[in-house]
Amino acid sequence: MAADLARAITASPAVRPRRSLRHLARRIGFLGAVATLVLIAGAALLAPHVAPYDPNAINLGHALKAPSAVHWFGTDQLGRDVLSRVIHGGRMSLLIALCVVTLAGIGGTLAGLVAGYRGGLVDDVVMRLAEIQYALPPVILALVMVGVLGPSTVNIILVITLANWARFARVIRAEAISLRHRDFVLLARLSGASSWRIVLTHILPNVKPTLLVLLTLDIGLIIILEATLSFLGLGIQPPDPSWGTMIAEGRAYLERAWWTSLLPGAALLATVLAANILADGFGRRGAGGPGGA
Repeated sequence: MAADLARAITASPAVRPRRSLRHLARRIGFLGAVATLVLIAGAALLAPHVAPYDPNAINLGHALKAPSAVHWFGTDQLGRDVLSRVIHGGRMSLLIALCVVTLAGIGGTLAGLVAGYRGGLVDDVVMRLAEIQYALPPVILALVMVGVLGPSTVNIILVITLANWARFARVIRAEAISLRHRDFVLLARLSGASSWRIVLTHILPNVKPTLLVLLTLDIGLIIILEATLSFLGLGIQPPDPSWGTMIAEGRAYLERAWWTSLLPGAALLATVLAANILADGFGRRGAGGPGGA
């Protein structure tokens, strides 16, 4: 009775237009997120050809110039073109994000698949390691490790990877546990397939929708963490541009040169927001709901 009433309400003429508008808004948001990420990634990939100026070229005679037709995003305290530095800073942020997502995604996914499928001691060891990592906030862990290892691009990638693998491991492990008792897995086991073959050819394809959401969502989280480290002076080191470093350097000039911090922050916000909207769209698509591609 209740189910019939719910279907009747959902199918009523008053509800259908609202659902259509929500679906349209989600679709527009998803496509806008895709376009934003393509634009930012394209500019970052072609940074040497797209950036109007050398991002590290100092011109004290043009220090703190407001946005204009010559410098679209203005200049910073050393006369460097802010737009060029934003483009090159995005290149570094996306490079680090892609490297970390690849390493943490592969390592965490394999750990979660093996732990979820095998169970027992293997599961206990992987989960205890994940709990140890979760006990330390990612920013604190990254600050300590970068402080010990030193601030370099390789060390930043390594540190953020170690701070993010457990998220993949825990989520994929839960998926693997729910799949290991399914009929197709039991039939593969009865046919004599090895554990690795079952994990890679039967379980992994069924966790791809969840994995895709995690990968997309993690891009935004990694960019924020990298920007935080750079903001605190432990990330990308000057004179190389980084969104976090640019925001930190521009704080002292906010009253008379708002663009030095606000525009790099806007680029950071747009990238993270687009990645989150994309992840939400993939999640709805995987769940069969509206809002996907």
